[in-house]
Amino acid sequence: MQVRLRRSAALLAGALIPLSLLTGQPAGAASADPMTDAFARAATTYEVPRDLLVSLAYSETHLDGHRGQPSASGGYGVMHLVSNPVTHTLERAATLTKQPVSALKADAAANITGGAAVLRAYADELGLDAKARKDAAKWYQAVAKYGGASSPEVARLYADTVYDLMAQGIRATTPEGEAVTAAPRVVEPERGSYAKAQELGKTNTLAAAVDYPGATWAAAHSSNYAVSNRPTSDAIDRIVIHVTQGSYAGTIDWFQTGPRPNPTSAHYVIRSSDGAITQMVREKDRAFHAGDYNRRSVGIEHEGFVDNASWFTDAMYRSSAALTRNIADRYGIPKDRAHILGHSEVPGADHTDPGPNWNWTTYMNYVTGGSGPTNPHTAESVCGTGFKVIDSAALGTAGTVYLTYNSTTGYNCVATIKKTQLGTASATSAYLEVEGQTRITDSGNFAYYAGPVRANAADKCVKWGGKAGASTYDSPSEHCG
Repeated sequence: MQVRLRRSAALLAGALIPLSLLTGQPAGAASADPMTDAFARAATTYEVPRDLLVSLAYSETHLDGHRGQPSASGGYGVMHLVSNPVTHTLERAATLTKQPVSALKADAAANITGGAAVLRAYADELGLDAKARKDAAKWYQAVAKYGGASSPEVARLYADTVYDLMAQGIRATTPEGEAVTAAPRVVEPERGSYAKAQELGKTNTLAAAVDYPGATWAAAHSSNYAVSNRPTSDAIDRIVIHVTQGSYAGTIDWFQTGPRPNPTSAHYVIRSSDGAITQMVREKDRAFHAGDYNRRSVGIEHEGFVDNASWFTDAMYRSSAALTRNIADRYGIPKDRAHILGHSEVPGADHTDPGPNWNWTTYMNYVTGGSGPTNPHTAESVCGTGFKVIDSAALGTAGTVYLTYNSTTGYNCVATIKKTQLGTASATSAYLEVEGQTRITDSGNFAYYAGPVRANAADKCVKWGGKAGASTYDSPSEHCG
């Protein structure tokens, strides 16, 4: 054991590792699945759980290295190795692997190796030994650090996203057409000090700060916007659609970082996977997002990259459209393409977002009230004959959790009914806890609903709740008797 630990320490201190081990097959050999093989080699070399490594990469880039071009925050490759004034994982990866920065930027295998090396270095700093490194739950704090967030709240958001993706499983296709998969793996992460950090996406004491009830508040740095008094000072008559060129957590952190030479922000940021919304600038204030249109517009950023359509999910379209519709109604903005426009359509803009993969037809249909797929299931149909809804709680835009009761049998039943990602298995849960009894939970990746969770609760108080997307509801002890 001591020999193995000394070898690992030397490896991370910068010992030269054979190029074939780090980045590819022996000379003359070609792999049919090069990225899959690269993840396997990097995970083995640095003793990082392979599925965790894949989930982290997917959360950052959907396994698209963008031909060596940087993200908005200066991140490169499928592992998003960052080089900016705040974060230097790219340079650290170069030191750890002895790979040139140019290879780490442009070569997928080298980039994956570099990401694994940095993640392992963080694990070593946390004191994870060989046994602990085999347990994905113990890597949480290393993952949180990898995101480079400037606050514990965003670091937790970043790490939670990675673990949520690992629970859902990964099935992705690279730009080269290779299928990369990771089987669903539910892990209860050990958050350590991050357990005390506020969960962005939850109801909190700052809820009154948001202009849109479905959003969570996370203030941008004061240097990244201008305090104003709109619409008194300037009429608001445009809504500008952006794409982040980066991840949800990374964008939130970037807007919270300052001062910078090029201050940047938007009023809202929307997550790809479930449509979760974070407001970062009050609508009355001018976010720095659209040049001359800053004074007259509200800016909405959408997680993703313009050249990869996989980021633009139905959940994102629906959530963003509901937000846009709400803003338009409040300020009297016509719901048409002359007033709801892309960043690239702003006069004088030098940006291309939201790009050709953004489906304006679908989006505007949702904005103007057009309908899409609906969930064929209801709480009463899931719970069964005799059950009637007695309470419910919205789970953001992702679904609703319902408490039902059967007056004939005295049973309660809980079901979480999805509203987005219908027909696609995604993390969803429902639970019921009768006073004095053990909580019953149905949790997993479901296409339409979680539940039914039934228990006899005659003359008893109950706690109930569930989760869909990024939103969770936990009731107090109630509905007694």
